[in-house]
Amino acid sequence: MTIPEQLPFGASIGDDGVWRQLLTRVPDVADRPTLFLDRDGVIVEEVHYLHKVADMRVMPGAARVIANANNRGVPVVVVTNQAGIGRGTYGWAEFIDVQEAMLDELADAGAFVNAVFACPHHNDGVAPYNIKDHPARKPNPGMLLAAAETMPIDLSASWIVGDRAGDMGAAKNAGCAGGVHVKCGHGGAAGERDAARVLRTVAFDVKTAETIDDAEAAIPLLNDMTEDT
Repeated sequence: MTIPEQLPFGASIGDDGVWRQLLTRVPDVADRPTLFLDRDGVIVEEVHYLHKVADMRVMPGAARVIANANNRGVPVVVVTNQAGIGRGTYGWAEFIDVQEAMLDELADAGAFVNAVFACPHHNDGVAPYNIKDHPARKPNPGMLLAAAETMPIDLSASWIVGDRAGDMGAAKNAGCAGGVHVKCGHGGAAGERDAARVLRTVAFDVKTAETIDDAEAAIPLLNDMTEDT
């Protein structure tokens, strides 16, 4: 898979093939709770193997929720599986184009994300992205752990929003406080929500919502609350 000679600001692709991009520095005052977001089906509408800017549409409410986190000093980190790259359906250049368009649209709405992590590996991928059960591919926690190594993040108080049980699993495996499973994107597929709910424990909460727009009310980081809603 060809890697562009020049990557966007703050971006690198490690020897493990995982995309890491620090976009906005988080002040190193103390480790802080973070909002992790899946991309497809959460920030942008789910499009099968999204790789064209013309097909990229930011979900209603996504920019507002992210801006709320920004205003509260809550870091926002995107963690996304990108099997389309692993399978050779599209490349990093297309991924970059879509991401830049997404970031621009968020910026126009007064919102920004602090970092993006993307894992191209898939069991059915094409070498070198065919490592089975890669530690960065959700539900494995590698991308969240890498974020915590790069930024001052308190994983134990952090939350994730995702449309797959695997998103919840990644946060649970990383030691996060909880996650919100949204029904848009792949979230409405048979068994997906049940699989997400099964992951709920005393230490890891799982809440449900329709989209990121109404997921906001369920996330303590984004509300002045002392008890669960």
